[in-house]
Amino acid sequence: MVNHHPSPELLASFAAGSLQLSYAMCVSAHLEHCPECQTNVQRLKSLGADMFTSQKPAPVADDFKDRIFDKLDQPREEQVVEPEPVSVDSSVPRCLRKLVSEGYDKLDWQSVAPAIKSASLCRDGDKTQVSMMKLMPGAKVGHHSHMGEEITLVLEGSFSDEEGIYQKGDFILRDSNHKHKPVASKDGPCICLTVQDAPIQFTSFWGRLFNPMMRREFGV
Repeated sequence: MVNHHPSPELLASFAAGSLQLSYAMCVSAHLEHCPECQTNVQRLKSLGADMFTSQKPAPVADDFKDRIFDKLDQPREEQVVEPEPVSVDSSVPRCLRKLVSEGYDKLDWQSVAPAIKSASLCRDGDKTQVSMMKLMPGAKVGHHSHMGEEITLVLEGSFSDEEGIYQKGDFILRDSNHKHKPVASKDGPCICLTVQDAPIQFTSFWGRLFNPMMRREFGV
């Protein structure tokens, strides 16, 4: 059962098509697991359509109609429709299948710690990073804060921190006011989609040794 959702403001931006790509990707993946948010997005889209149709028509140039028909008369380029990649893991959200085309196991996982792995998917702009995180059963992420915003979407398994338990489909947004220590459940690996626009900051004595490396990845 999904218990953690995007804010109404994020859903409204998603419905309007104005949400940045990386955030929209996380919201879209969340929607595949959350009928409640699917319903809310449809309501927002309907509301937007009603508002659009209620607007007074804007004045247009006298030749506007002729220019439109000229465009329609021009020969159309054939569009090649690429087949959707077949994912080994059918639980991979549709919005991720071009980036995770062969399932989670085939990603280029890099060890961050003995029980924690990361796989970079893409960048959104200059600094925002989209990655996958895999926590082995019982893995603990060092206590840390955030220098910016971080979205975490649980795709497989679960984890917990000081504020609650997060399961498949849960959408968690952290900002610089949050400090936490995530711990994966012991019944299986936890795989998450993450979006970060700034590095995290470990707060423990030994964890601080990793902070310069984390900052370099973001060019900070």
